Amino acid sequence: MTAQATPSPMQQIAQMLQPWQASLQDPAGTQEAVLERLLKIYGQTAYGQKYGAAQVGCLAEYRAQFPIASYEDYQPVIQRVMGGETELMLNEPPLGWAITRGTTKDESKFIPMTATDIEMRVAAGRAVMAYAAQTRSPAVFAGVNLNLNFPSVVGTVMVGEREVEYGYSSGIYTRFVSHKTPVRSIPAQEAIDALGGSKAWSAWEKRFDLAYKQCLEENVTLVGGVAPTAIEFGRYLYKNYRKYPKDLWQVQVMTLGSTPGINTYRSRTLQALYGAQAAIREIYGATEGMFGQQMDEKRAWVPNYDLFFFEVQTRKGVKMLHEMAPGETGSLVVSTPVLARYQIGDLVRAYQPPYFRCIGREQWFTPLLHTWRMVKTFDLGGL
Repeated sequence: MTAQATPSPMQQIAQMLQPWQASLQDPAGTQEAVLERLLKIYGQTAYGQKYGAAQVGCLAEYRAQFPIASYEDYQPVIQRVMGGETELMLNEPPLGWAITRGTTKDESKFIPMTATDIEMRVAAGRAVMAYAAQTRSPAVFAGVNLNLNFPSVVGTVMVGEREVEYGYSSGIYTRFVSHKTPVRSIPAQEAIDALGGSKAWSAWEKRFDLAYKQCLEENVTLVGGVAPTAIEFGRYLYKNYRKYPKDLWQVQVMTLGSTPGINTYRSRTLQALYGAQAAIREIYGATEGMFGQQMDEKRAWVPNYDLFFFEVQTRKGVKMLHEMAPGETGSLVVSTPVLARYQIGDLVRAYQPPYFRCIGREQWFTPLLHTWRMVKTFDLGGL
């Protein structure tokens, strides 16, 4: 009996990317399968049973029976889940809670995270995998990831008789992805967590100094985290050490998220700090999940059609995300293992399939601000 050969690093990367790439060939069929999978999860929760998840047989019935819901709509249920009634909206025990950096009515949003949900969030690692596949080299994994994420643990909350940690989704994602992919992050997320969960500038100075000292002698090939934080880190280094990141490391790729314009009006600043050789790969994620990532050099993200269910509310009504016409803008509605038909509050704009950009929060001035930024940076709709 002949032993099977161990897959090469590039073969392993191809295997990890295959479900995502296959979904782009048939988004409609893939989304039908995702909805079927999610409905089985919802059918195990009181929220899903309330809206007849077990009786839903098609998209039209899903839309007829399940309302589009904002965080304010979900908040009373989430508060009860935090009080221990997890079966109301979860089919698994919560492993943790993600909180927003922004606020809703002056309060952070709390989103429960289950094992299934966390496994799906790890998919954002596809951004660097796609970069390695495109360059046909796993060399980016030979170095380390400069970890500039928020703390994954800020505090604890009692869920029934269990004490459950809560923290920022970017940090939680990094803590788990470090155990699921070849990426080695420095500082370790646990070391960042040990510095506390404050958002004050003094706390960030401690995190930045930790990152600088621990990575100084390392081969940093990857930078991951929140784009504005990556910019602040570069400025911090120059202010305190008269060095830019590009003077210390040969960064190959930056996988960044959390804000619009990463690949457009922020790109010049990022590459001025980290070097023109550093490719930018955008991640589109939120506290509620990791919904897409950049696939190639085109400056837009591509949805994880194989993991989440995507609708969008447009001027012409609700449609599937993949049904949007190039140039069309709408409010994104996602279905995750935790949240059914959740209006996330982001405006997305469609480009040539399968490319999208998030242009900002759902505010009346967002399209105007986006257009002004496009004109200012000569970004006239091209990818």
